Amino acid sequence: MKQTYPFLLPLFAATSLLALAGCSRGGGGATAVAVPTIPVQTAQVQTADVPRIVESVGSVQSLRTVAVKSQVDGMIAEIHFREGDEVKAGAPLVSLDRRPFENSVRIARADLANARAEESKAKADLDRYKHLDQQDAISKEQYAQLATKAETTHALVQAKEAAVANVELLLGYTTIKAPIAGRTGQLSLHEGALVKANDAGQSIVTLNQLSPIYATFTVPESALGEIRAALQSASAAITVTDRAAGVVRSDGKLTFVDNAVDPASGTITLKATFENADHVLWPGQFVHVQTRVGLDRGALLVPSAAIQTGQNGPQVFVVKPDQTVEIKLVKVLRSAGDSTLVSEGLSAGQTVITDGQLRLVPGAKVESKSLASILAGTATPATPSPVTP
Repeated sequence: MKQTYPFLLPLFAATSLLALAGCSRGGGGATAVAVPTIPVQTAQVQTADVPRIVESVGSVQSLRTVAVKSQVDGMIAEIHFREGDEVKAGAPLVSLDRRPFENSVRIARADLANARAEESKAKADLDRYKHLDQQDAISKEQYAQLATKAETTHALVQAKEAAVANVELLLGYTTIKAPIAGRTGQLSLHEGALVKANDAGQSIVTLNQLSPIYATFTVPESALGEIRAALQSASAAITVTDRAAGVVRSDGKLTFVDNAVDPASGTITLKATFENADHVLWPGQFVHVQTRVGLDRGALLVPSAAIQTGQNGPQVFVVKPDQTVEIKLVKVLRSAGDSTLVSEGLSAGQTVITDGQLRLVPGAKVESKSLASILAGTATPATPSPVTP
């Protein structure tokens, strides 16, 4: 049986390679084996002013919502709007049957006239007996009774005046007006329906103010410091996006920061106000919220795909002028969309590799190609793509 020596195989392989190399040098017609270049995709390190943004999800809420109810019992006589109408503050919405309240006003006014007549007679009697009291022609008790009657009739007149004012106020409540400017919702009651005063179970219609309007959202408590600083410097800017509807609004102003962090979720509630003059934002709408809390000026940007995780931390492959690569350790600050901000290890203008890193080792020769060229196996060079902040 033939015996093999596995430990001698590397030695034989090395000897063979040396022999081949010698033959290459010795033979005049032999050609050296060319080192193949590796196709990769690249991008250039750029500098840009990158905003610091806190991402969150929120919902649109009406600035003011009012459930319109009747303040008196009565029957609906007329509706002055249609469902979904825009109404102004003070515009009439509903009229109740006024007749019962008009009769109450007449009765109250008649009672007031009677009380005033009694007051007038009581005052005349008091004035007439006043001279007799000064001459001691009547008893002090009789004069006191007349004075008391004059005062009680005067108080009765005041009570009747208040009663008239009250029934006139109730008569005014028969015309239900819009307390705010807004958009009407679904009408719950119609002409002929009976309404109760301040009915807790039912309202006639609900009004929502659409301009201005709120966007309510929550952010992690870790972002609270930056948000408070931006709020104090009036530099906080809010952008909301509804991707499904294609709606983008960037004129939001941060107007509310809740007074406590929710201990259950570790978040805090914020509100931003939008003018919403065109009523694009709608109550109940879910939106993606971006809160701009600052700006990093002159930041170094690389595509996030260029950042690799090495044994010593984040690293990138940098293409040198001779088209070979070297590894650079970098210090990552944060991400911004598809890009990453770095503070150490790179300089503006350097070319970094964004795809094809698995085949690379330090010193490997590379060729920048487009993705289509790599897939097609062609050799069309591609210009390094810039980084979009």
